[in-house]
Amino acid sequence: MTQLGTLEELPQDYRDAMGRVGVAPLWPQMRNVLPHGGPAPVTRSHLWAYGDVRPLLMRAGELTPVEKAERRVLFLADPGRGPGAMQATSTLYIGLQLLMPGETAPAHKHTPSAARIVVEGEGAYTVVDGDKLPMHQGDLILTPGGCWHDHGHSGKDPVIWLDALDLPLFVYLEGSYAVEAPLQTPRNRLDPSEVEYRAAGLAPVRRRDKPAPVSYPMMRFPWARTEAGLRRLAEHNGGEPVELDYVNPETGASCLPTMGFTAMMLRPGEKARPPLRSSSAVFHVVSGRGSSIINGKTQTWGPKDTFSAPVFAAIEHASSGETPAFLVRIHDTPLQEKIGYYEERAR
Repeated sequence: MTQLGTLEELPQDYRDAMGRVGVAPLWPQMRNVLPHGGPAPVTRSHLWAYGDVRPLLMRAGELTPVEKAERRVLFLADPGRGPGAMQATSTLYIGLQLLMPGETAPAHKHTPSAARIVVEGEGAYTVVDGDKLPMHQGDLILTPGGCWHDHGHSGKDPVIWLDALDLPLFVYLEGSYAVEAPLQTPRNRLDPSEVEYRAAGLAPVRRRDKPAPVSYPMMRFPWARTEAGLRRLAEHNGGEPVELDYVNPETGASCLPTMGFTAMMLRPGEKARPPLRSSSAVFHVVSGRGSSIINGKTQTWGPKDTFSAPVFAAIEHASSGETPAFLVRIHDTPLQEKIGYYEERAR
């Protein structure tokens, strides 16, 4: 491999002259931006134990009323980027949000797309573009970029959910912003997941002379049906790893344009070694226990825990105990596919 020159080898007067006109030499930094042989990710795998984060989140509920926070969230900071980094991986922002009984948060819409996975509690709801979506543990609820959304809580106990956003992408593009509005008035109807898209493979008949259906026809993916689908698939897929992608029911494409969500089931005692993927990922444990070896580092997880994996990570999952483990993998595969980059390598 060619030994490239360093900045220090250049005369000081030359370096000063470059600085005055706003240019810099590429060759001293070439290996940093284009490392040979493969990427050198900054992201470091980390596990955020729910038992450690929850007390801090509950104390935030005591210290900061929702009116002063708008969204009361503790975000998960990638240790590779240091404290305060609003990134769990290069493209994924992950936070845990708390809503107390009786609280509401005003409507807003923003350029980043988002989704929430309900971690704990009952009685909360999200309103997305007028559809009131109940929130039950494990449910995946979309709040896509440009869609109005607010939430409230009519139950008796705290509700906590995990937020996933492509915020780092929009911050990098300098295109991240939000617009606020009062609470929405929900439509008096059940949401499409309970009516229009109740059965897999079936969608309402559309008039062919009308515009195509909306970009996000289904905003809520109930966990009860997801888990049932995983268990059913596990009975008939010949012992292969059990995974289901969350998709747009009208198109079959990923449910959001830059983020993908994949529900996973590990049978009792099962091990899984996925291929090396160019996409980064965050795994949220809905239920069950196990461990994952990520680039040689063991992350031992339990219910409601969350852990990350950088690009091209060597991963081995293993469940423990006598019941299956259920996880949701959040990843940036849809973004990578759109720019013609996504890659998998055999182990």
